[in-house]
Amino acid sequence: MARSGSASAELEPLELGADALTACRTALQQGAADLTAAFRANQPIETLVRQRAALIDQVIRAAWRHHAADHADQAALLAVGGYGRGELHPHSDIDLMVLLPDARDPEAEAAMAAFITFLWDIGLEVGHSVRTLEDCDREARDDVTVLTTLLESRLLAGPQAPCDELAALLNTERMWPPADFFRAKVDEQILRHHRYHDTAYNLEPNVKGSPGGLRDIQMIGWLALRYLGTGHLSDLVDHGFLTHGQLDIIKAGRAFLWRVRFGLHVLTGRREDRLLFDLQVRLAELLGYEDARYTLAVEQLMQRYYRTVMELSRLNEMLVQLFEAAMLLDPDAPVTTLNARFQSRNGYLEVVDEEVFQRDPSALLELFLLLEQNLDLRGVNAHTIGLVRQHRHLIDEEFRQSPRNHRLFLEILNAPQGVTRTLKRMNTYGILGLYIPAFGRIVGRMQYDLFHAYTVDAHTLFVVENLRRLSLPRFDHELPEASRIMQNLPNPQVAYLAGLFHDIAKGRGGDHSELGAVDAEAFCLEHGMSRYDARLVAWLVRHHLLLSITAQKKDINDPDVISEFGRVVGDQVHLDYLYVLTVSDVRGTNPNLWNSWKATLFQDLYRLTKSALRRGLEHPIDLEELVADTQTQARALLHGVGIEDPQITPIWQRFTSEYFVRYKPGEIAWHTEALVREQGSDDLLVDLRDSDTLGGTAILVYAPFRIHSFSRTTAVLDQMGLNILDARIVPTAEGHSLDTYTVLDSDGYPVSDPRRIAELQGRLLKALTGSEESAPAVTRRAPRQVRMFSTPVRIGFSQDAPNSRTVLELVAGDQPGLLSRVGQVLRAQEVELQNAKIMTVGERAEDVFFITTHAGEPLPTDQQDALRRALLIALDDSARS
Repeated sequence: MARSGSASAELEPLELGADALTACRTALQQGAADLTAAFRANQPIETLVRQRAALIDQVIRAAWRHHAADHADQAALLAVGGYGRGELHPHSDIDLMVLLPDARDPEAEAAMAAFITFLWDIGLEVGHSVRTLEDCDREARDDVTVLTTLLESRLLAGPQAPCDELAALLNTERMWPPADFFRAKVDEQILRHHRYHDTAYNLEPNVKGSPGGLRDIQMIGWLALRYLGTGHLSDLVDHGFLTHGQLDIIKAGRAFLWRVRFGLHVLTGRREDRLLFDLQVRLAELLGYEDARYTLAVEQLMQRYYRTVMELSRLNEMLVQLFEAAMLLDPDAPVTTLNARFQSRNGYLEVVDEEVFQRDPSALLELFLLLEQNLDLRGVNAHTIGLVRQHRHLIDEEFRQSPRNHRLFLEILNAPQGVTRTLKRMNTYGILGLYIPAFGRIVGRMQYDLFHAYTVDAHTLFVVENLRRLSLPRFDHELPEASRIMQNLPNPQVAYLAGLFHDIAKGRGGDHSELGAVDAEAFCLEHGMSRYDARLVAWLVRHHLLLSITAQKKDINDPDVISEFGRVVGDQVHLDYLYVLTVSDVRGTNPNLWNSWKATLFQDLYRLTKSALRRGLEHPIDLEELVADTQTQARALLHGVGIEDPQITPIWQRFTSEYFVRYKPGEIAWHTEALVREQGSDDLLVDLRDSDTLGGTAILVYAPFRIHSFSRTTAVLDQMGLNILDARIVPTAEGHSLDTYTVLDSDGYPVSDPRRIAELQGRLLKALTGSEESAPAVTRRAPRQVRMFSTPVRIGFSQDAPNSRTVLELVAGDQPGLLSRVGQVLRAQEVELQNAKIMTVGERAEDVFFITTHAGEPLPTDQQDALRRALLIALDDSARS
């Protein structure tokens, strides 16, 4: 409703003389400096946002008097939107509306234009509109956003009468009746939440727009303004929508988010509502957070942020539902009794009376089980949500030791439908973290890197959700093999509990896998599970990273690697559980991590280990038998495309048995066919193939060994923004090297555009045929998020004695051209590269290179030391550039 008044206690009027521009600029600069100093001195943020609005009021009123004095009795100047509420941050939008009489006056409009131009000249970026009452009527009826803006308007200067007319106009029944207004604003909120993936737990959340952010608080204010005629949250207590305690939570949450937003504006000198990575550390310092033993200052800040928005999300849900009940639902709707403690009304679950939880604390868990058993329910009644929060203190050690509560929790976990939705609701209401105190400690906990896209609790629930999807046949199309394995597990509950506990010890110091395994086994035994199942859950938590690390960092074509992994796994049951947990874990860590390459890599490790376990680890596969079997399969594929033995034999004679161990029959057939096809020009060959069995686009480079193709090839791939996943280098008998690379495009999919494929092939040929001086240089910059991390270079060596090679493990910041630079150093140090496992973990590259001397032997210690020094110099120079 349009109203007059100021943002806070008015400042003295600003009188403008001959140099109005300078006077206004000086007032703004001095006022901004004073507010920033007050912010750094930790003055109450509620005062600061209103003082900022009052400062802008003072300047705008002075400018209005200066430019529009002749029309002050006709035109009214209104603050609208957030400025209308009297809440401004240093660089918030300043939205104005000039309300003119119905008859437009060209002179008045010219004066308004001069007024707005003056505001821009003094440095105020204002949004403005000039409307008549007729315009307001038409536009507000057409667009609920316009109506919302006008409802928050505040008179700054000019006559009161037009504002009163506007208020009367907006309050007519034909102007968005409360029920229609409610539906429109809820739809707006749903769409806004979708833009942020319906989670408040993004790596770089938006303080204003993300779920649980400032806009969710404003949403409640808008509903109150339309339905109750008040924009003050405190009035919701008088109308029974909030308790005093809930009001305090909202005010404290808003104050925290205001302080975060104010700080972002101070740090950036612009309107910035995103908690960007490169701002989070600086903001934590600005707000007074300090590093603790196990938790960085930035992680403390972000944990408080995530916990705050979780609480605000819950209150937003509750209040929206209360307004829905008041505006749309039938208060006399029939009640459906569910049991002695619960009933449903208007599609919402509710308690039968106020004393249910006091009489029977187990009802705090039973409520969630009933939601799973009655999927037609829309949710929990708002009043009941409030009662749940009021009675959370009943979840104490006695509650956690109750056999009945143990049964209820396991029933919730094992329900056929709605498990993850229920667990998320339990987390939002604060029940899950109280029932499992270790889980409570990871709520809102973030890890300051680019690898973990969500807080630990959100990630954990995503993992359980992924496991659930694997168990439901309707999702079989997503990951058929993993779904088949999951649906044949002897006890799916084991997998769910392993998912729930796998990261539960994050942030305690020490090995979170070991600590979490202890917690998991104790929980399972307390809940009556068999000792075997409890130990299986603990084993899965302890080894939940094993399959992923083995697949991505070790050469799984090496039978010894498979035997070592198989000995840890032990049997098929452990392998099956570990496989589905690993797939679900990686898919739940970061949306950008899972791709067809990882799916294929994990499947290959699973398949090879399954075969080794079936054969018996005491009977390792015979290499000659493996080579012969691989050649037989590859030969059959080649015969199928018309390539016969006289063409095959001379090509295969170039390769050692190692080649036939490290490649699959389909890959060997492809290489052979390409070499046969290019018999006349086999000194250099570049070929590409998209293959489901490889999980990406495969690139074959066959070139003289002297070219040192690795550094040149990786430079081209990096220049084109391709994600290099795997590299295998095999020397041949006649002085060539057969190299294969598996890549994905920047979107996480194989390269599919024919023009891009042709360009890639052409650029590779050009790079490989050029001189040393013309070798390609990578000029692409690292992404913004990666650049702000400083990752120390770490280099380690170990020996792969069975294969007579050295293993170089490199950890460094993920920078463009990294692999090319490593290749150049290897060449300069006369080191031969046999294989590479490429792994990017957020902002870090964690790559493994299998290397030898020119003579094909492991590197001696002195050569390792020289290589380490050269890599440190090269990569340090690269990072600085």
